[in-house]
Amino acid sequence: MGQVIDLGEFGPGFTEDPHPVYAELRTRGPVHRVRLPGADAHHEVWLVVGYEEARAALADPRLAKDGSKIDVTFLDEELIGKYLLVTDPPRHTRLRRLIAREFTARRVEGLRPRVQEITDSLLDAMLPRGRADLVESFAYPLPLTVICELLGVPELDRKAFRALSTETVAPTSTQSEYDAIVRLGEYLTELIEDKRCSPPGDDLLSALIRTTDEDGDRLSADELRGMAFLLLIAGHETTVNLITNGVRALLAHPGQLAALRGDMGLLEGAVEEMLRYEGPVENATYRYAAEPLDIAGTPIDAGEAVMVGLTAADRDACRFPAPDRFDIRRAPQGHLAFGHGIHYCLGAPLARLEGRVALRALLERCPELALDGPAGDWLPGMLIRGVRSLPVRW
Repeated sequence: MGQVIDLGEFGPGFTEDPHPVYAELRTRGPVHRVRLPGADAHHEVWLVVGYEEARAALADPRLAKDGSKIDVTFLDEELIGKYLLVTDPPRHTRLRRLIAREFTARRVEGLRPRVQEITDSLLDAMLPRGRADLVESFAYPLPLTVICELLGVPELDRKAFRALSTETVAPTSTQSEYDAIVRLGEYLTELIEDKRCSPPGDDLLSALIRTTDEDGDRLSADELRGMAFLLLIAGHETTVNLITNGVRALLAHPGQLAALRGDMGLLEGAVEEMLRYEGPVENATYRYAAEPLDIAGTPIDAGEAVMVGLTAADRDACRFPAPDRFDIRRAPQGHLAFGHGIHYCLGAPLARLEGRVALRALLERCPELALDGPAGDWLPGMLIRGVRSLPVRW
């Protein structure tokens, strides 16, 4: 089977900056057997770090997302239920079809005025202070407010939801992760039941409760809870870090910041480069070999876990020349920050919209924006890539 690379041996530096490690791994090959930081000595997975191999793996139907096919079930599945990220066709096809009709590009574009309004309101509250933690005051509340309004989560519940959500995607301990998922499941069950018993609302969750397919198919109670869980968490955790990582990259590269300020027509490409350079999702969630297969000459046995490195792939020099250079004029099309294949992020248009609106407003209203001290700790784990705080002044 070859050498097993223990990523935990790289220490805290790996969490802070995994790029040199991934670059070293790519020089040895595109696929490696690794042990994740903090994992049991016997828990090993295959990690894909090459761009072409990652793109192919993300679209390979032999790599299943439904762990129950090999008798693996994760905590959130047990407590919440099946959802898009942990299902395969035909169930995945059915679930995505039922939600896609409510989550259209037209509906997302229709949110633009409200996204702008929320953005302006947050900046109105933040700017008189002269300095702030960008995460706490802007990057977190913007997408959280948008997705909660879209789904119909009451405003009073959002502060508590934020803490539970962060603990779910970047847990500080196994017990705290368990507690957070239990409480989220209980909350979503109550929220869905309240909406069932209330006059129909115009929010997305109410629409999903009512929606039926041509053949009368509709989401079950467990499927509704799973869908709400995925949309609420994936719908804002990623965008928080798109905004934060993007601002951090701009402030660390004053020439690029000046270029963007001088020509806001570069904004769309700049957001794509932010996603490539330091995307909000470091690694895709697990896939499992439903049958023996080969990835770039590496044999994978049936039942083995495969983790596709999105951050690693997007710094592959074979696809992106000078990959460690942040260049808003780059043509970063084809980056894997939102995945690829049938599990491509459903919320990508909304994340892009929020990122563009937020960055434009922030830069236009804060011409002297600068760092005001070191960023906070990087979030633990290998799923979400982002810092807990980013002090700025203007």
